[in-house]
Amino acid sequence: MKWSRSRTAAIFAVGTASALLLTACSSGTKSGTSTSGPAKAVTLTVAYWGDFGLKTLKPKYEAANPGVTLKLSEGEYNAQHENLQQKLIAGSGAPDVAAVDEGFVVQFSHEAGSFINLLDHGFGQYETKYLPWKWNQMLSADKKVNIGAGTDVGGLAMCYRKDLLDAAGIPSDRESVGTAIGASWDDFITMGKAYVAKTGKKFIDNATNVFNPILGQQAVGFFAAQPDGTDKLAMDGGPKVAFEETEKIIDAGLSAGVASYSPEWDAAFTNGDFAMLACPAWMMGHIRDTAPTTAGKWDIADIPGPGGNWGGSFWTIPAQGKNIDAAYKLVEWLIQPAQQIEIFNTVGNLPSQKALYDDPGIKDKKDPFFNNAPIGVIFAKTANDIKTTQYLGAKNGPVRVAVENVINDIQAGNVKTGADAWAKAVAGAEAAAK
Repeated sequence: MKWSRSRTAAIFAVGTASALLLTACSSGTKSGTSTSGPAKAVTLTVAYWGDFGLKTLKPKYEAANPGVTLKLSEGEYNAQHENLQQKLIAGSGAPDVAAVDEGFVVQFSHEAGSFINLLDHGFGQYETKYLPWKWNQMLSADKKVNIGAGTDVGGLAMCYRKDLLDAAGIPSDRESVGTAIGASWDDFITMGKAYVAKTGKKFIDNATNVFNPILGQQAVGFFAAQPDGTDKLAMDGGPKVAFEETEKIIDAGLSAGVASYSPEWDAAFTNGDFAMLACPAWMMGHIRDTAPTTAGKWDIADIPGPGGNWGGSFWTIPAQGKNIDAAYKLVEWLIQPAQQIEIFNTVGNLPSQKALYDDPGIKDKKDPFFNNAPIGVIFAKTANDIKTTQYLGAKNGPVRVAVENVINDIQAGNVKTGADAWAKAVAGAEAAAK
């Protein structure tokens, strides 16, 4: 999932969350602030991709913790994970704090010894605050090791250009759009065909950005966990269903085929080259920053099918670091209610702590950019509806990229839909899974 997490300028007041959550921290930091600096100056390197809200939070943390300097190391999604893996293998050079995405949780959980067990620092006190499925993503089978502090979740919805649907004579209010596309992806295709027929424009940005949500709704993804702890590639299950549904979308002519986070993709948000896209909570910030002149023209509706989650990350602390206590203190501060709600309001990342969903800072949040859509309610509902998570194998990331490459080849006209395309996707997945 090669996404970015862009931020906006507005910062909203935090409501009652601090009374709800995290009133005491085992390290004695409470909200992560201190009245005196550490014994010596400490520089903490924090590695991540996109925008986790750190650029806004960095000066606040440094001001509250004299002697601590945060060195932000922002990079590309895949490159950051690959770099972390390389540093773990080398035994040196890892950042003090590293973000890890859900697509890599199994890979790094298999290397738990290379990270600090957060439970040894008292992190277990937060278990009841989290969505159960989020907490369990980084928890070992014996429940004795947790290497990742959950940051956000990617509750799914569909962001759409209300003005473009109006121009096409298609009902554009939130309820009508949700009804039209909410029952199934086949209904989504029907609506998309009508839009294309009336406008001559494409309905969605890229078929890969539909494939992933469809796959996420399946009971089994790319891998099935085995009793002995190994992964088994499971392409004939959920991946085949998602791939075939995605082929229908391509064959219907709905996809603009623009690569995510390319200049063409960014320009398309403003130009109206597509009308709708799958929209995890973190996508809102990118739309705001990429297409500021379209404020008020967007809205948000339910996603087809049974909802789902796309993305969501964790803060980890590599064991080779020299500033473990300071790193844990930072991580603990970043997951406090004040910071989590500020990140939601500035970046759009939905917290993974379920009690925060009742805080006015989230529950009452409406976004003028998205036609005053009640974004806190929409995305919190999606996150709460998830009862369990799809198992993600250790090679989930590389396999996903291999299959997406085939989908992009189809959109480019290099491969035809059908048996040959599926065979190529399976071959690519098998190679990536080795």
